[in-house]
Amino acid sequence: MSAAVQEMSARASAAERLAAFARVTTDDVDEAAEEIGRIFCPHDLEPAQAREACFSARHNCAAFDGFSINYVAYGGSVGIDPGCLERFFLVQIPLAGAAHIRAGNTELDAAPERTASLLSPTIPTRMMWRDCAQAILLLDRRMVEQRAAALSGRAAGTVEFDPVIDLEAPSGRALRTSLAELMLLAERLGPSGRLPAVAMADWRELLLDHLLNGQRHGLSDAIERFSGRAERLPRALRTARDHLAGNASEPLDLAQLACASGIGIRALQLGFRRHFGQSISEMLLDMRLAALHARLAQGSPDASITDIAFDLGFTHLGRMAGAYREKFGETPSATLRRRMS
Repeated sequence: MSAAVQEMSARASAAERLAAFARVTTDDVDEAAEEIGRIFCPHDLEPAQAREACFSARHNCAAFDGFSINYVAYGGSVGIDPGCLERFFLVQIPLAGAAHIRAGNTELDAAPERTASLLSPTIPTRMMWRDCAQAILLLDRRMVEQRAAALSGRAAGTVEFDPVIDLEAPSGRALRTSLAELMLLAERLGPSGRLPAVAMADWRELLLDHLLNGQRHGLSDAIERFSGRAERLPRALRTARDHLAGNASEPLDLAQLACASGIGIRALQLGFRRHFGQSISEMLLDMRLAALHARLAQGSPDASITDIAFDLGFTHLGRMAGAYREKFGETPSATLRRRMS
């Protein structure tokens, strides 16, 4: 279990998450339905017991460009009927309690560390939460559908996912770890914090990859077929590598990279691993580490390692420092001191 997941699990049992991003705090059913409906979508909300007994609602939301990370908790047993979400996809990972979910013809029981849910905007949904708190990732529908189109070589259209996420499977564990890290990042930034464009783009790419390559959906087979055309890969990959190098300081856009190289996104991802022995993100990390090294090696005495690293897309300074030391055999501060001496 990753450190981020361990920390999220430990916090979930003791306190709410994203407390500084509070949007709704109430024990009134009508107020909860109205206010949370404004953030997500209009929905029916009905406690299983008397309306006054045991009910409470809490919604905290940290919004980014194209996605948001949320903490939503209901006290008592409450039925939630949003119908079709229309504008977004929701990944719901239970932190406490349980939820029974019906999405279309599929029913599932969500529980911490075992099963999560992925709700598609065109599939009608009904839920029953029982003293449940969940970490919820919201992703813009258009963003997901456009990326699915680029991966599959088709026109943008409806994408519907298998709503059951197995948190004990490798893909489910990876998704859970990423959402735990995103929640911790939001908490560390705080409501007034700023996520640089490069880091924002990196997070979008990671989350889209988790969904479209890690979870079964209606275009999964089309994406697999479109990832072929091996005879075009070597030249295309060289083009992609050069494009990546020339734009390493810019936000990563896989659709733009695929367009520049002339092949599909999935073919690009598989080709990088097959021919370069590393993923696109790993190669980009190497390029950004090299850019960080160059800036520190030429830095002024008052240069801030944190500011430079943040501008280059590094949001986890400990990981950046470890990768930097592994690549260059010294810490970033040692590079800067050498320049100043």
